[in-house]
Amino acid sequence: AAALTREGGEDAFRRLFRFYRQRDASDLRGVVDFSVPGGQVFRSQLSISSVSDQDAYRAGLQPVSQWKAYGLTGYPGFIFIPNPFLPGCQRHWVKQCLKLYPQKPNVCNLDLHMAPEKTIDLWGQSKEQLRRKGSSKRQPRSLLEKLRWVTLGYHYNWDTKKYSANHHTPFPSDLAFLSEQVATACGFQGFQAQAGILNYYHFDSSLGIHVDESELDHSRPLLSFSFGQSSIFLLGGLKREEAPTAMFMHSGDIMVMSGFSRLLYHAVPRVLPNPEGTALPSCLDQALSSDLPVGSVIEHSSDEDWQVCAQYLQSSRINVTIRQVLAEGQKFPEESGTNGKGQAPFEDSHHQDCSRAKRHKPN
Repeated sequence: AAALTREGGEDAFRRLFRFYRQRDASDLRGVVDFSVPGGQVFRSQLSISSVSDQDAYRAGLQPVSQWKAYGLTGYPGFIFIPNPFLPGCQRHWVKQCLKLYPQKPNVCNLDLHMAPEKTIDLWGQSKEQLRRKGSSKRQPRSLLEKLRWVTLGYHYNWDTKKYSANHHTPFPSDLAFLSEQVATACGFQGFQAQAGILNYYHFDSSLGIHVDESELDHSRPLLSFSFGQSSIFLLGGLKREEAPTAMFMHSGDIMVMSGFSRLLYHAVPRVLPNPEGTALPSCLDQALSSDLPVGSVIEHSSDEDWQVCAQYLQSSRINVTIRQVLAEGQKFPEESGTNGKGQAPFEDSHHQDCSRAKRHKPN
């Protein structure tokens, strides 16, 4: 991997993207693992007193005093928090991402080429098919398995690469509360969750090289939550000529990109099977406690619902990125000629500008 960064031709980021996309899973020695800090990894300080234990519990998180947070040398503003969720609480977010958040009026990739009545209840149309998956791997893919992205709040327009005031739906209150607690713990008081992009990956998926710069306020952080199978994440520089750092992201991990790191190139070249060797990470096997605090945004999942989610996650990963689009008091500039649909031109593209970097099999 180091030798690739010194070669001519393609930019350094693209070369390493291709390297990690194509290499055998056993050769990942250059990937940073935050479970074994060292080298360029160092401990980061959190604002422990800014989030009460009660609010952390309500969001399904451990007390902030028990979190571990790390930074990377050369990436000021980057914070990595290995799974701070309470036992069983990841299940709530997985269920929301599969059952609730894809519902209308939110927007998903399937809206691009299916009649509106066909995408109203993706969960209801897919759950029985997913339950039967265990016995028949050759079964046609369900609609949930064809899901590639969902947008929340201010809906990202994949054609114009912009948000607009006229394409907005209510942001989920539980996800907003979770995001606000994480942002506050990282020193960003008053963070407002205004837009979300949910990406749904499978073992043949990747996310191309891009920068998240469409938000009008870049002073606020970008929050990223991962659930399910693991992945390799590449974090580069302000130019694609700069070689990126590769790191693992596992289920429950949270990543915060702020300050200098807010506008860096990044990508996901590869989704990896759970490194524990089991179908699902052990953190997803844990059941939710029967005692939930007053005002908790976490809900118990039925055994039937979790069976569907677990079957889906055996070959999939869900990533949730939350953004504050506008600074307080800021408004969108007047625009003309936009369609406001917020839909991507390709089902398989998570970002139009990086669709050429996709290397997974077509649907």
